[in-house]
Amino acid sequence: MTTVSPAPAQAPSAPVAAPQQPVPAMRLRELVFGAACAAAVRAAARLGVADALGEQPTGAEQLAAQLGVEPRPLLRLLRALSCYGVFAQNEDGRFVHTEMSRLLREDDPHSLRYIALWCTEPWTWDAWPLLDEAVRSGGSVFHELYGKGFFDYLHEDAQDSAHVFNQAMTTSSEQSARDVAELLDLTGVTTVADIGGGQGHVLASLLEKHPEVRGTLLDLPRVVEKADARLRVGGALAERARIVGGDCREDIPVEADLYIIKNILEWDDDSTRRTLRNVMAKARPGTRVVIIENLVDDTPSMKFTTSMDLLLLLNVGGAKHTKESLVARMTEAGLTVAEIQPVNAYLHAFECVVPA
Repeated sequence: MTTVSPAPAQAPSAPVAAPQQPVPAMRLRELVFGAACAAAVRAAARLGVADALGEQPTGAEQLAAQLGVEPRPLLRLLRALSCYGVFAQNEDGRFVHTEMSRLLREDDPHSLRYIALWCTEPWTWDAWPLLDEAVRSGGSVFHELYGKGFFDYLHEDAQDSAHVFNQAMTTSSEQSARDVAELLDLTGVTTVADIGGGQGHVLASLLEKHPEVRGTLLDLPRVVEKADARLRVGGALAERARIVGGDCREDIPVEADLYIIKNILEWDDDSTRRTLRNVMAKARPGTRVVIIENLVDDTPSMKFTTSMDLLLLLNVGGAKHTKESLVARMTEAGLTVAEIQPVNAYLHAFECVVPA
């Protein structure tokens, strides 16, 4: 009898490794659906999903009951966001927080909830499809859409959006103010002027860190009316702070050892030139001028800053700067640029001096 030996068991074939990066066609498909991702983040922020999700894994049905929404659509929303690392889904189907989803919580110290809402406000969905027109003309499309300028529209016709804008700017300013205060050396400085400083978060942070320094906040009257409570009458820093309502494009009635200009040289070239010219008219020779801006080159946040640059083109016809373009504006105004330092992943500080 002939014995047939059993065939040796074949080892299971190794799984085919997934490509490290999506192939171009897949990646382009993802990009053209970028609006879906932005809308999903906005929906989660408006619904308060991140605030409702606690520290324990939670199913979509339980979350839906907390939020008063339908469970199946919420599951679909969370599943989509999990593909981008905003929330994560466990093997049992329940959801947990990620580092990004926590940033959508209102109580997170680094919350980006209002930034997420601001970048996805209703008017943005009207403006983005007209980007090709803005590229052709080089100017804002806002008047074409709404019959008036961007800020007039916000304050006259879109109060909810204006509130979101104010909250987003406050959040961003509070977070970056701490980084600016850590970066700047105020040795020898006794007076600081925060030009176009919004609610004065940078100034307040500097005065808190340097009790020997006095400071002035200059911005439009309707802006400084809501200045940081620390700077206003009765506030902890009020005795060392002065609040001035005015337009830095028209005049800068403030003398100081150090002028700080943060995120206001991006609206248009005329505004930039007028602001810098007014600083030069008031500042003494040897005075420090620190200009802090987002850049669209040489920065790890280019995907964000270049997107904001395009949004500026759409809404006000403005532009974020490259390092070269910003230095050119400063040099044209007569400033001497001494040093350029990163403040954080989003901002650079240009140390300048008024020459003799």
